[in-house]
Amino acid sequence: MTDQFSFPIITEPTREVLSEKQLVDYRSEREAFIDWLAHFGKDPQKANGYGEYTVRDTMYNTDQYYRWAWENRGGYTLNLDHDDADDYMKHLARRELTSDSKASKQRATKRLYKWFQNERGANEWEPEIIYSNSSLNFPKDHLTREERTKIREAAMEYGTIPGYNDLEPHERDEWRRYLSQRFEKPMDQVVPEDWDRANGWKIPSLVWVSLDAGLRPVEVERFKMSWLDLGGQRLLISKEESSKNEENWIVPLRERTTIALKRWVNERKLYDQYDEEDHLWVTREGNPYGASSLRYLIRRLFDIAGIPKENRKVSWYLIRHSTGTYMTREEDLKAAKSQLRHKSPETTMRYDQAPEEDRRDALDKM
Repeated sequence: MTDQFSFPIITEPTREVLSEKQLVDYRSEREAFIDWLAHFGKDPQKANGYGEYTVRDTMYNTDQYYRWAWENRGGYTLNLDHDDADDYMKHLARRELTSDSKASKQRATKRLYKWFQNERGANEWEPEIIYSNSSLNFPKDHLTREERTKIREAAMEYGTIPGYNDLEPHERDEWRRYLSQRFEKPMDQVVPEDWDRANGWKIPSLVWVSLDAGLRPVEVERFKMSWLDLGGQRLLISKEESSKNEENWIVPLRERTTIALKRWVNERKLYDQYDEEDHLWVTREGNPYGASSLRYLIRRLFDIAGIPKENRKVSWYLIRHSTGTYMTREEDLKAAKSQLRHKSPETTMRYDQAPEEDRRDALDKM
């Protein structure tokens, strides 16, 4: 079960303070907790669990809580009570942390005690101190219309195909054939200078699809070739592959984005790393794009586009928030929820409630 996650069950700081027997005991505790988080944590009665990123953050934050409790109590224990949790909240108050960080650690601690309550019959923990995200009181930061255009254009300047001198003769022939089609010129007229001007289509296709569909980082990471319906100019995402795992989704794309995707699908055939790879995009190391690699990419695009990063939390979610913001303005909230594949407990919104033609028109106005 725990092998599916890309983060350690026990962190190095914890390994350094526990004995061998304590590590065995603690690992058993953590494996039970992570299994509950992933399958029941969000809504135990409906067997609805959290996604990997929430599970990861919860595990890291509660691991810090356990280490603090051991130091505070003077020794290892797994029997943490409400007094421990309240004392930890007071400890956080004295630390120089942002309100968002304190709120995140409190949410993780509440999930731990929710597990104690559901699995071990403990009483519900109600914190004496309530921390809240400062961002909840303000509109989410997003790219402006002008910034969306700049990011779209910056993506065309990012990334290159293999250099002419870096290829073996037989590899050059394959790339010469590709460049011949791309630049609409005979193969014998393709020259080394064509390699210099041929930036690859991986990054433009990745960024443009994200701008249209408001892709979450986890959706970029999971994105499969099977999601593409290029003839229909749209994405088809089954509920089994959706990050929210609740509905089948149809997500319309701009014509310009579809053209970029077609070019990338054609280009990716030339890279050996995609020979048996179903993910549409992978990094140079051959790994699907995750939150950290996407954070690096968006920051590089900000630099290329000349967009200041000061006083902003530059993450991939800026793209998603901007898509939701302008889809709502151009169409309505129903269209935005459909395009972003969003579903809250208070609202049931199916993809076909806002026609995909209307949403594609809205994309063209963004």
